[in-house]
Amino acid sequence: MAQRFVQAKIKGDKVVLFVKPTCSYCITAKDVLSKYRFKPGHLEYIDISDRSDMGSIQDYFLELTGARTVPRVFIGEDCVGGGSDVAALHKSGKLEGMLQSIGALQ
Repeated sequence: MAQRFVQAKIKGDKVVLFVKPTCSYCITAKDVLSKYRFKPGHLEYIDISDRSDMGSIQDYFLELTGARTVPRVFIGEDCVGGGSDVAALHKSGKLEGMLQSIGALQ
């Protein structure tokens, strides 16, 4: 069930963040992504903190990405990691190209 939920959200032309509202790394990732102009519907934040299957979702993240922490940031179908990873990609200039390559930016 958790696997199906995650896979249904991850799309080739979208950026999806699985987050918890109180998580400082989630806030960092949101702040970095707010610097970019996304096409409508190409950036989605999914709060897993109220879900009854939150543990299962995080277990699936571990299987899929090597970590069960949030945020898990997917650019298209590739997980690029968490908040500090997104910040580093932005700082290096690589993030914009990754976002453009999936057609997510205006």
